[in-house]
Amino acid sequence: MAEAHVLIFPLPLPAHVVSMLKLAELLVLENLHVTFLTTDTIHGRLTRFGDIQFLSKSYPKLHFKTISDCYDEGDHPGFGDRLWDLISSTTLHAKPFLRDILLSHTPQIPKLSCVIQDGIFGSLSADVASEFNVSIPIIQFRTVSACCFWAYMSATNLLQCQELPIRGDEDMDRIIKDIPGMENLLRCRDLPSFFRPDKKGNSTFESHVDRSRQSLAADAIIVNSFEDLEGPVLSQIRHHFPKVYTVGPLHCHLNTRKAESNEGEDIPKFKNAIFQVDRTCMTWLDAQPEGSVMYVSFGSSTIVKREDLTEIWHGLVNSKNRFLWVMRPDIVAGKQDDDRIPAEVEEGTKERGFIVEWAPQEEVLEHKAIGGFLTHSGWNSTLESVVAGVPMICWPYFADQQINSRFVSEVWKVGLDMKDVCDRDVVEKMVNDLMVHRREEFLNSAKAMATLAHKSVSPGGSSYSSFQDFIHYIKSTSRENN
Repeated sequence: MAEAHVLIFPLPLPAHVVSMLKLAELLVLENLHVTFLTTDTIHGRLTRFGDIQFLSKSYPKLHFKTISDCYDEGDHPGFGDRLWDLISSTTLHAKPFLRDILLSHTPQIPKLSCVIQDGIFGSLSADVASEFNVSIPIIQFRTVSACCFWAYMSATNLLQCQELPIRGDEDMDRIIKDIPGMENLLRCRDLPSFFRPDKKGNSTFESHVDRSRQSLAADAIIVNSFEDLEGPVLSQIRHHFPKVYTVGPLHCHLNTRKAESNEGEDIPKFKNAIFQVDRTCMTWLDAQPEGSVMYVSFGSSTIVKREDLTEIWHGLVNSKNRFLWVMRPDIVAGKQDDDRIPAEVEEGTKERGFIVEWAPQEEVLEHKAIGGFLTHSGWNSTLESVVAGVPMICWPYFADQQINSRFVSEVWKVGLDMKDVCDRDVVEKMVNDLMVHRREEFLNSAKAMATLAHKSVSPGGSSYSSFQDFIHYIKSTSRENN
């Protein structure tokens, strides 16, 4: 019987790479061959900061391939918000590789069975396959939440209903009524950030909507979510796509699968890191009381104005709660004339805070000392917090984060939404609400959702079963193509 061989091709942004690399691990644990394609810059960071060599030795059927990205690391658009520069560059350099891998194979590596590409690339893989008359299933992996993807898919209808475009700041609290499965839930400010008008027009909005519509031509889509989290939205998506596989939360799914494979033995944990991890924070957490620490991280790509950073910092210190803050060296926008830290903030941080440039986030969120998470509401961070049963304060930056934060506060009831506000008094109040005044309310909701998340990836659970269906689909396409 022909062996299945899958190409996985993420957008070379840290969050996209990390989640799709977890999918790659899950597939090789099912004895599939996987080629993982990324750029020289990302691969270099995985080599320096992750366990990619260990990963290759542990999984002989996992193969890493790279393409050029023509950027020096310091100017890499993946570490800011120049998203479409990155997409255009990656698309240009990926086409020759896609052509070669679609047309050739070696005795050591079977013929390609299917392509799992990041949904943000739209019809890229399908177009290359069509150009060279190659018939192969193209599967799109959506790295964003199902609710965000469905918002993009609903954009045309919102335009026809005249609920879009958003007319400006005065329009931000208007309720959106015509997204099936999310009726009367979202305000304009809760739609994905690319729905907002900008000074250059709304070409980014049009591009995202167009790429999402191109997903309709995919043979299947994979969503990093689970039924108990986004069931009503997933039901709407299934009306339009022949095959939808929900396999999330991926990090929890992978850990469960490894535990099964090792039957109680020590599970190999790969750092899967694209930044240098500072583990001194774990020692600091060990010395803190249970549930006493607010974890603060705005992810791998968020850029913050210095005045916003200062407001958040004041709010944290004024709340009198302990906090662990991940503060990337490149998190502040532009060059600063005055980098001095106010004395009262510096003193409060010494007493109750700890700051690192990057932390082992999954491990941090599972630590008994963590009581809350001040987050940018990226989808990976949201799922990691859900799995750990940690309530959230959401301060979204861009893309799906605006809609994720609305679901955190209004649908799942596992946190507070602080979008479009950056004021030290608001930060102080929300931190104390989450950590003190409404602590039990949020903890109970978060723990209940965590239980459902773990159940979904356990044998018989919705994501566990969906993943097994997906493996069967891949193996069946491999037999058909050989």
